[in-house]
Amino acid sequence: MRESHLAFNMATPTSAVKFSDIYELKEELGKGAFSIVRRCVQKATGLEFAAKIINTKKLSARDHQKLEREARICRLLKHPNIVRLHDSIQDDGYHYLVFDLVTGGELFEDIVAREFYSEADASHCMQQILESVNYCHQHGIVHRDLKPENLLLASKAKGAAVKLADFGLAIEVQGDQQAWFGFAGTPGYLSPEVLRKDPYGKPVDVWACGVILYILLVGYPPFWDEDQHRLYAQIKAGAYDYPSPEWDTVTPEAKHLINSMLTVNPAKRITASEALKHPWICQRERVASVVHRQETVDCLKKFNARRKLKGAILTTMLATRNFSINKGRSLNVKKNDGIKESTDSSTIEDEDTKVVTPKTDTEMMRLVDYKRRSFGQHCASFGQHFTSFGPHCSGRKQEIIKLTEQLLQAITSGNYEDYTHLVDPHLTSFEPEALGNLIVGMDFHKFYFDHVFSKNNKPVNTSILNPHVHLLGEDAACIAYVRLTQYIDRNGLPVTIQSEETRIWQRKDTKWQNVHFHRSSCSAMPHGK
Repeated sequence: MRESHLAFNMATPTSAVKFSDIYELKEELGKGAFSIVRRCVQKATGLEFAAKIINTKKLSARDHQKLEREARICRLLKHPNIVRLHDSIQDDGYHYLVFDLVTGGELFEDIVAREFYSEADASHCMQQILESVNYCHQHGIVHRDLKPENLLLASKAKGAAVKLADFGLAIEVQGDQQAWFGFAGTPGYLSPEVLRKDPYGKPVDVWACGVILYILLVGYPPFWDEDQHRLYAQIKAGAYDYPSPEWDTVTPEAKHLINSMLTVNPAKRITASEALKHPWICQRERVASVVHRQETVDCLKKFNARRKLKGAILTTMLATRNFSINKGRSLNVKKNDGIKESTDSSTIEDEDTKVVTPKTDTEMMRLVDYKRRSFGQHCASFGQHFTSFGPHCSGRKQEIIKLTEQLLQAITSGNYEDYTHLVDPHLTSFEPEALGNLIVGMDFHKFYFDHVFSKNNKPVNTSILNPHVHLLGEDAACIAYVRLTQYIDRNGLPVTIQSEETRIWQRKDTKWQNVHFHRSSCSAMPHGK
């Protein structure tokens, strides 16, 4: 692999090197809010890589600094359990970060596809995660966003290495430095010290490892709540437990390691280096159970399904052309109240979020009990895990298209009752009328039914063009399409309006409901004679 481009200063664009001279871009592998990942082939060697392509023309000065920080950190890290950066090129308004091409998918998705999964397997996975974290810490790097989405497998081969990815929130620290580096991470994996806005450092990664290990053993997280305030209260109090019967078959050594990682006081929390020396990790053949954990696999399928749906909604929200990171704010929450709903896969940074702390042991136990019951109910409602293959896929796609047509018909006819039957009461949306803000709930939409749609006595026709349906498992789907609306204006002339829409559908208790949508700004086209 050529290393000639690795040392240039990212702050100074290099026009002498063109990405297309060295690499050939191939198909898209993934897409984020501000970047796209495509497979690429190095022309000189034929080697395959993954190119993260960032449109720098759309980045703020702060975003540029974050990009520079990410590339600087990734250049430093060369470890078998970390996705490696091989090249970094600025070219014509775009920044290309060329990484290892990892083809094994997410670790958690691989686990649920295995025929056998035991506590010893979980130990082996955690050892590789800890090896990568320990290496980062030895080099003065704190990841700050350890979560299942960032744990990948090098290939689909059995026993493929676990790779830690996405250093977009990683920071550089000096030794065991503790300081306030900003509010950053993913809600369910944030440490108590971050939520308290105390100085923090390397121990935040170990806390996240504890959350991941808990999930690896039983398939659900130690801290969970749809309401972010209650979630943060659980975390700050360290309010988790080991309920029966699923934890009865987990060895005491595994629980001891979790307790050591999920120690609220970061000064007393085990380090990554110490965790690697824990008997459950370094003596797994003697200590860890080798009994197949089918219940864990079943629950992990539901956990994966839930976070994938949340991630799909978040990505759709961030990718819309109407979304403004500076002014986009939920209309039904007060400033600084944080995010109304906890999304396991949503990464946040530098948010000023209020948290709630339980004052007594009784309150803490109530949090534990509430968390366990609410997650169990939510998990049970999910049903099947995420697979979009099988003989019923075509039928389900047609069902989603039909439901979308029925929903649009309810809108054009001004039938609010039919509309409410098809949408979730807590529907979230981005649409031009909201001026870049996130809408939550029905009040905003009901205004238009009451004062616009129901008052219109002229014929309106709506058509769906080029619908694309992505099945997100048995109980969720995303549909993207072009919407054409025809009507007669006040002068008696026919007009057609075109907009692009994306809708997320989720099946709840056998009933499909629209839980989120995006609509682009409309372009009107008068009909010719």
